[in-house]
Amino acid sequence: MKTSSLAAGCAALLAAAALAASSFAQSPPTRLRGAISAIDGKTATIATREGKAVDVKLADNWSVALVAPLAMTDIKENSFVGIASLKGPDGGLNALEVLVFPEAARGSNEGHYPWDLQPESMMTNATVATVAAGGDGPTLTLKYKDGTQTIRVKPGTPIVTFVPGDRADAKVGAKIFTGASKAADGTLTVTRLLVGKDGLTPPM
Repeated sequence: MKTSSLAAGCAALLAAAALAASSFAQSPPTRLRGAISAIDGKTATIATREGKAVDVKLADNWSVALVAPLAMTDIKENSFVGIASLKGPDGGLNALEVLVFPEAARGSNEGHYPWDLQPESMMTNATVATVAAGGDGPTLTLKYKDGTQTIRVKPGTPIVTFVPGDRADAKVGAKIFTGASKAADGTLTVTRLLVGKDGLTPPM
């Protein structure tokens, strides 16, 4: 890969990590999950999971990163992850999805806080301290600056990371996750789109 292409790819991943980090904050931008139904390079219409069509402006420097699948074996001790989870009947946390952050994004919005993937879901951005095998999937012990959480990752749980993408990947039908900033007049603007690679639905 040429140096310029490598630099562009690294920049895209850092931008994606920044978007994910800001979207994981306790005072987040407006999160949008859905598919692109129209796009012209300056604006996009998102058909959201809630069944609404939401128009967003694309910032002049808008960029794209792809959300690509990983396997459970890609999660190691010391990986920095963002895990959305939901409390199970036994009181333990079960992962709804696992995002393995690029190394450059280690520490992004570290902590444990409410999330809107599902009602009553939580988000934990933390370092994997241990990975323990189990009959119903491995259990991860996560450590962050204010404490620890133990989360079970059952078979079939989506596990993803970021890989470089470009604007051409943001096409009609592409499934996306993004965080939009809202102006005083209600206008939404996005600087980055996280697009599912090969039709993947970003699980965050």
